Amino acid sequence: MKEKLTFLGIETSCDETAASVVQEKADGTGKILSNVVSSQIKEHKEFGGVVPEIAARAHVEKIEFIIKKALKESNLDLNNINGISATAGPGLIVCLTVGLNAGKAIAGSLKKPFIAVNHLEGHALSPKINNKIQFPYLLLLISGGHTQFLEVRGVNNYKQLGTTIDDALGEAFDKTAKLLGIEFPGGPKIEEWAKKGNENYFKLPKPILKKGGCNLSFAGLKTAVLRTSKKLKNQKEKYHLAASFQKTINEILYEKTKIAMKEFLKNKKDKQKTFVIAGGVAANLSIRDNLSKLAKENKFASIFPPTNLCSDNAAMIAWAGIERYKINLIDNLEFLSRSRWPLDSSAPFLKGPGLKL
Repeated sequence: MKEKLTFLGIETSCDETAASVVQEKADGTGKILSNVVSSQIKEHKEFGGVVPEIAARAHVEKIEFIIKKALKESNLDLNNINGISATAGPGLIVCLTVGLNAGKAIAGSLKKPFIAVNHLEGHALSPKINNKIQFPYLLLLISGGHTQFLEVRGVNNYKQLGTTIDDALGEAFDKTAKLLGIEFPGGPKIEEWAKKGNENYFKLPKPILKKGGCNLSFAGLKTAVLRTSKKLKNQKEKYHLAASFQKTINEILYEKTKIAMKEFLKNKKDKQKTFVIAGGVAANLSIRDNLSKLAKENKFASIFPPTNLCSDNAAMIAWAGIERYKINLIDNLEFLSRSRWPLDSSAPFLKGPGLKL
């Protein structure tokens, strides 16, 4: 009988200290034996955003406890683990280093295989924990730091179809929340406020909607929200702005995803039409409904990871470790953390002024 691969995953790319034990099942999907996430919302609340040095210090204080807790909850010890995977980038270097070094130390001391995981690949492969999905599939990755359309051709094989040329979608949500006076992290609260407002009350811009293929831009929308927020007269108008902002985002995603779907299918009509939406913002139910509707219209099967696997977590890192290990992508203990680490290294870097789309 084939041995079940079991990996310990460690994630410290930003402000979550996380560890997880995941086991591969006979059908090729995964079983999450433990998934421990310790958030740092209290530590960063007064600053209105993540402070790297504070985040790194919190990781150092918690990492050993979180790993031990993940192992205890899995009812396994390190001798039962086949390999260790840890996020090596992209992210905040001072934070990444904590988890990466912990993973290296465990792997080195036990002489176990070590896998340095790209955080974005963790998101990209996370739906495969619970779903039998065949490559290739179309991925929309929407998080606090990243917004991009990718063709997922296989493990370690990605083609970028489009990306944000300025702000990430999660960042736009958080900045809008801050302008409305919502405490950090405010993105999820926008969805609550939007339910209480009139989505047609404010007309907001949709930058590069009719140009740039499936590349996206949110900076102009953010500026419009800033200007509008200064004229708000009462709480009800704040709800209206939250609703109008969310509606505008949904309209942008609807149009740009339609273009990405055409790009994905170009010259390859026999492709499986699978559309995966991952990353922290994929937990937004309004966005889920909008993109599910679009997928249905275009005869794509839409797949979302469970909400606990949308935000930063170590289960997706453990799973990416298993997937990479199976094709012999094992790293040495000298692997260094990276603040930037695109999944498609050949894709042009599309950020900054003066871009021609």
